[in-house]
Amino acid sequence: MMLPGSTIGMLGGGQLGRMFIVAARELGYRVMVLEPDENSPAGQMADQHLIAAYDDAEALAVMASACDVVTTEFENIPAHVLNTLAESTKVRPSAKAVLLAQDRIDEKAFIESCGLMTAHYGVIKTSSDIADAVSKIRFPARLKTARLGYDGKGQAVVNSIEEVRDAFQDMHTVDCVLEQQVDLDIEISVVLARNSEGETECFPVGENIHKHGILHKTLVPASVKESFIHAAQVAAKRIADKLEYIGVLAVEFFITKDGELLVNEMAPRTHNSGHFTMDACETSQFEQQVRTVCDLPFGSTKLLSPVVMINMLGDLWGDDVPEWQAILSEPSCKLHLYGKQHARIGRKMGHYNVLSDHIDQAETTAEAIFTTLEKNLEKES
Repeated sequence: MMLPGSTIGMLGGGQLGRMFIVAARELGYRVMVLEPDENSPAGQMADQHLIAAYDDAEALAVMASACDVVTTEFENIPAHVLNTLAESTKVRPSAKAVLLAQDRIDEKAFIESCGLMTAHYGVIKTSSDIADAVSKIRFPARLKTARLGYDGKGQAVVNSIEEVRDAFQDMHTVDCVLEQQVDLDIEISVVLARNSEGETECFPVGENIHKHGILHKTLVPASVKESFIHAAQVAAKRIADKLEYIGVLAVEFFITKDGELLVNEMAPRTHNSGHFTMDACETSQFEQQVRTVCDLPFGSTKLLSPVVMINMLGDLWGDDVPEWQAILSEPSCKLHLYGKQHARIGRKMGHYNVLSDHIDQAETTAEAIFTTLEKNLEKES
C-alpha cells in the first residue's frame, strides 16, 4: 500500500491528468507529470512537470527513480516507455493493456476472445483486403483507422466498395477496420476500477449521446433495462480480468434495436463519460484511480443524485469566453474547466454537471444552459 506522501507519476498532460492530480493532492500525494507541452492542463497542477518527450531517456530515469507508481491518462503512450518504467517501478495499468487499446484490430480480436460481441467488421491492411472485408459487413459502414483515431477523427462513412477504396486511399492506406453501422438504440458505458487483488468496483452505468462523433452528454442513471446494466458490467469485468488490469477502465457498448449488446471500444484510463462521478457519486473516478493504483481500498461508487454531464467544446468560445453567468447562476450546476489556453472547434475545454432529484429535470436544465451559451455565441458573431 502506497500511503499519502508517496509520489505518483502521470504520463500525459491532458485534462484527465489534471483532474487526477487534484484528487491525488487532496489525498496528500505528490504527482510528477511527464508531458512535452509546457502549458499542459496537468502540468499546471503537478508538483513537478518533466517537459520532455514521452520516450526521453533522461526524463524516464528521473520518473522511475522518484515515483512509487506510474499511471497514465492517455492511451497512446508508446508501450516501450511503460515497459522501461516497469523495470524500476510499478506501472498501472500495464503496457499490455495500453498497447491493446491502441489498435482497433487487436482490440476487437481481444474482445471476441473474451466471448463478447462487436459490430460486424473486416480488416483492411492493403487494397487486396478490401473485397474480403466488404464481404463481412453490410452497408452503410464506417472505415476507421486502426490507430490514433478518437472523437470521430480517422473515420469515414462508406456506402459501397468504391467508397471504401477511395476512403482507404484518403487515409493513406494505413491499417483500417471496416465496421458495419449498427442499428443503434442507445449507447452506454461502464467505468470500473480493478485492484491488484483482482477485485472490481463499477460506477453507475451512463447513457451517452454524441454530436458529430464527440460525446455531448452523459445521463445517469441510464434509461435502459436492468438486464442490460448487469450484462454490461459483467462484460466490462470480464475484459478487466482477462487483461489482469489495475486502474480505472472504461468500456463503451452499443445496444441495438434488436436487443444485442455490442462492445464498441475500451479506454485504459478514466473517461469522459465518467465525469459525472465528480459531483454525483461518493467517490469520483479520479479518486478511485488514485486509490486503485496505490493499493488503497475502493471508495464507494454510490450514486448520490441523478445527473447530466455536458461537454463544453471550443465551439462555444468564439472570439471570447462563454457567458459564465448562465452556468454559475444555476445552483444545481457544477462547472469544471481544464485550463487550456487556446479554444478550437471540437476541442474539449471543460464540462458541467447538473444534479436533480429527477433525471428529466437535470436534462432539461442542462440543455437549457447549453442553449443559452449557444445563443450568446450567436450574438457575438
